[in-house]
Amino acid sequence: MNRWGITIPLTGVPLTAHRELVERLPDLGYTDAWSAETAGTDAFSPLLLASQWAPSLRLGTAIVPIYTRGPGLLAMNAATLAECAPGRFVLGIGTSSPVIVEGWNAAEFTEPFQRSRDTLRFLRSALAGEKVTENYPTFSVSKFRLERPPDPAPPIMLAALRPGMLRLAAREADGAITNWLAPADVPKVRAEIGPDTELAARIFVCPTEDADAARGLGRMLISSYLTVPVYRAFHEWLGRGDVLAPMHEAWAEGDRKRANEVIPDEVVDELVVHGSTDECRERIQSYVDNGLDTPVIALLPTGGDPLEQVQALAPR
Repeated sequence: MNRWGITIPLTGVPLTAHRELVERLPDLGYTDAWSAETAGTDAFSPLLLASQWAPSLRLGTAIVPIYTRGPGLLAMNAATLAECAPGRFVLGIGTSSPVIVEGWNAAEFTEPFQRSRDTLRFLRSALAGEKVTENYPTFSVSKFRLERPPDPAPPIMLAALRPGMLRLAAREADGAITNWLAPADVPKVRAEIGPDTELAARIFVCPTEDADAARGLGRMLISSYLTVPVYRAFHEWLGRGDVLAPMHEAWAEGDRKRANEVIPDEVVDELVVHGSTDECRERIQSYVDNGLDTPVIALLPTGGDPLEQVQALAPR
């Protein structure tokens, strides 16, 4: 089945004002609605509303950080949403970043690979309704059992960028979620997880024919994200180390203006989808043609009506 997702909530649209749009998504051709969790809404609340507004949509978190909730609370959050959307919820988890984990949530960001593996294993047991007492390498749980285990237990997908985490997703999760990649990058990521593991990616889409405006916004996002060490390493692995080196040098010197200026147009055009809605839709389809199972549109603000843009970006 071909999937086509949208990220909710939309920028600038009140959460409760999404109802009419969400109700229409399946008829427009969208199969999925996915949320995120940084400093806006939490990941679960928008999907809880969507579960009641559009009972046929698949709903997913992309992603919930594994450090900012205790293991038991994370299982409880997932079980609650799975109960409201039985068989239609996907729990996407990941490490997030030190800024979010340590700077904003006063938690410790340590051993990300091991913590991801341990969290996956705990959630498998907990969401199956088992009583969990286990000393995992990165945390311990004693006598935890969900009072309301979901039936069925939701699939779990893992945010993954480089080979080690991608292989962990293929081995122990039900899919991999990635971010900030170009259509031409998909085969390299796919090669690490094999042909049968679901691969989802958030795709930043700026539906405007004002290329300068789209590139300006894209540069700000790229310099904000790709200077984070894990994303820097990801793009070095993808082969963009040299072309992004001037950005990293300027950023390290504290010159954000120059860091934005030295990002080449071709890099922005590879990583941010922009143009007319028809051109954007074709570009999103190129990700699918290269091996992506689930494109998840993240609509960037253009000054246009985001509700109309979501409709125009629906698959044809």
